Amino acid sequence: MRFDNPEDIVQLTPLWEGDRFENGRPRVSEDILRRMRKITLEEAWGPLWNRGYKNQFEGDLRIVHPDRVMVGRAVTAVMVPMRPDLHETLLKHGHDQEGRRGFFNQWVIDSLGEDDVVVVDMYDKIYQGTYVGGNLSTAIATRTKRGGAVIWGGIRDIQQIVHIDGINVYYRGSDPTAIADCTMVGMNVPARIGRTVCLPGDVVLGTPSGVIFIPPHLAELTIVQAEKSQVRDVFGFIRLKEGVYSTAQIDAAWTVPLWEDFLRWFGSAEEAAEYRHLEWDRELEEARRSAHDGPDASVRL
Repeated sequence: MRFDNPEDIVQLTPLWEGDRFENGRPRVSEDILRRMRKITLEEAWGPLWNRGYKNQFEGDLRIVHPDRVMVGRAVTAVMVPMRPDLHETLLKHGHDQEGRRGFFNQWVIDSLGEDDVVVVDMYDKIYQGTYVGGNLSTAIATRTKRGGAVIWGGIRDIQQIVHIDGINVYYRGSDPTAIADCTMVGMNVPARIGRTVCLPGDVVLGTPSGVIFIPPHLAELTIVQAEKSQVRDVFGFIRLKEGVYSTAQIDAAWTVPLWEDFLRWFGSAEEAAEYRHLEWDRELEEARRSAHDGPDASVRL
């Protein structure tokens, strides 16, 4: 076996067609990550849900900085309860065959780069399941600059971590004990976080509500759809305040006249300036087709 195996990572992420890191992990662009920091959880959730990705969000987590958004590329780890023969075999393999040092959690953190987020299935272990404390959180902040960690398990040294700049941590609970009696069986493999599955290279969006994992091949589409949702909401709020449309008109599929009103506003309004890279031909064409099929009462996600 091999930890952080490039062949395995490429095999797990065949839909990604962009750049990859040396270990095969998808490298979503810095521009996409930058734009991702400006969208809400619901705006990211909608495009994934509509494409069948219905188990991407987990909200049953505590947050070190609930007021901060966290965005980065996932580096995953899977831990299991310690079985002595397995534990000694894998620890020895990492040290002797791969030149790693320290305990399993240090291997993962030592591999991090800028804009990475550690995503750890710690099987909800909190007592002696504290994956990071003050020292390793400092290392995460130093290596990732703007990243952090999502841990389905415990952390320690919260009073220190809250004062570390450039990091956020999502976790299940805290305990003063150090990590013990656990073994890493996979690094940059599929990791289960509650009711979600995170793959290496997923874009991690951490919000005050929880964490959503965005497949890299859907990251740009998610951003575009989210930005379109944002600017449509801006227009909708304005027109609702003006009394031009009802909530039923704004929340349902838009008619051709409503789209035409929006596009006139979109082309000149100051509020729409940062969104003018977006194109609307497909949406307008769909509205024209729908006009021949009768009204649509569905709610826009």
